[in-house]
Amino acid sequence: MTIRTLLASLALIAGSLFQPTLHAAQSAPTALDKSIDLSVGDHVKVHQLLTQLQQAVAKHNAVVVADFVHYPIKVNPGKKPFTIKSEKEFIKDYDRIITQDIQDAILKQKYENLFVNSQGAMIGDGEVWISGFCRDKSCKQSDIKIGTIQDTKNLKP
Repeated sequence: MTIRTLLASLALIAGSLFQPTLHAAQSAPTALDKSIDLSVGDHVKVHQLLTQLQQAVAKHNAVVVADFVHYPIKVNPGKKPFTIKSEKEFIKDYDRIITQDIQDAILKQKYENLFVNSQGAMIGDGEVWISGFCRDKSCKQSDIKIGTIQDTKNLKP
């Protein structure tokens, strides 16, 4: 057996080992996925946004987090609500907006445990909501972004 034959055999074996993973990733949408598709938009985009948001928050990357937000956004980090009109403002006020409680909710959230309703997909106990936003009047084009950021522990009933 030559080295070339051996390497080809190993490549075939390795390829067959990874095939089940590819099939699992292409499995049929779950009930949660379908609910997100109806209420928010594309469940794949929501899953990607959640994953990328968690990575950005873990790295304290205000620029990336700011890109996930729909503007203007009214935020309520616990004391007094205020409106953020742009990414630049969000980046400047990141530490006032993404408090420890909000950060914890984002980092602990698992995709399969998202709560979904007509408002969007809820992270934590409502600290962050991911929603679909129309980019045109017919809503044929839309963005999936963060539409709500709030500290639910300090909200008054």
